[in-house]
Amino acid sequence: MLLFVVVIFGALFVGADRLAVNFAENKAADKIRSSQGLDEAPNVTIKGFPFLTQVAGRTLEEVDADLGGIQARAQGRALRLDQLTAEFRDVELTSDYTSIKSAARATGDARITYADLTKAAGGDVTVSYGGEKNGSSQVKIAPKVAILSSLEVTGTVSAVNGNTVRLRVDKIPTVCAALPGCEAKVRAQTDHDWKLDQLPRNLKLERVVTSPDGIAISASGRNVALPGS
Repeated sequence: MLLFVVVIFGALFVGADRLAVNFAENKAADKIRSSQGLDEAPNVTIKGFPFLTQVAGRTLEEVDADLGGIQARAQGRALRLDQLTAEFRDVELTSDYTSIKSAARATGDARITYADLTKAAGGDVTVSYGGEKNGSSQVKIAPKVAILSSLEVTGTVSAVNGNTVRLRVDKIPTVCAALPGCEAKVRAQTDHDWKLDQLPRNLKLERVVTSPDGIAISASGRNVALPGS
């Protein structure tokens, strides 16, 4: 009989705990959506059990967020980052338990398609995978220059200042460098910085890797504030 009672109370506790988790996840997702201006609420998952015990201590073990896509902008052109996901660990709640204050540490990942990078570059520029050179990931950039029938240059996509995606041509071909104004026309089409204003505070872009399937970006940080907190 005692075992039966323990099982029943245990099941009730687990059920109440899961209901509380679901409520908190939905509330966090709504806050992120409203603060970031997203069309849809992101997927938020709070990990660790029991949740209610974590709340009592005002610290959650881990909160995962799938933020979908965000945009970086430069000179009126937008660069879309897709599949933005983040893991927040040792998450601190506010004193009234209604919001997330910060996370002791966090990591994040995002992807950029070559189609989106091409669109963001504007004009008739085409950006594609360029392989690797000296251990560095590269892209191929084909700008449109009227004085040359065709031109393809090698460039690099990198993360700078923790919040900016940079596209730069590595070297201007000799035939272009010899023509007056050619280099300026090429770089006007190929050299761009897109700044991300929607990243969680203190989450910094760190590494960029290109592949035939697209561009992967990783980020990390400490004392990171979650969007909507």
